[in-house]
Amino acid sequence: MRNNLNLQNHPLSNYFERLATDPRLFSSHIALFAALFYFSNDKCPCLSFQVSRPKLMRFSRIKSIATYHKNISDLVHYGYIEYNPSWHPLKGTRVRLIIEN
Repeated sequence: MRNNLNLQNHPLSNYFERLATDPRLFSSHIALFAALFYFSNDKCPCLSFQVSRPKLMRFSRIKSIATYHKNISDLVHYGYIEYNPSWHPLKGTRVRLIIEN
């Protein structure tokens, strides 16, 4: 059965195109962003959401905490996400995808 979903006409296609063509990003940045998108609000990914570092690391297959923090810092610095860390063991970090129209 053929899926009729056309991702090139998806409202977020320009955002993903910008990610794909940014020469500063490596595959680990893209994998981490994919994890962030996966755990974001499915109705409106531009709303903030809570997620834990272990979930993001497992989903993006990043093994090193240093790499995780470097990639998060880069995504914040490059204007792709807002990141508000939580050091509470049961609460997740609050993240918002910065999606430009």
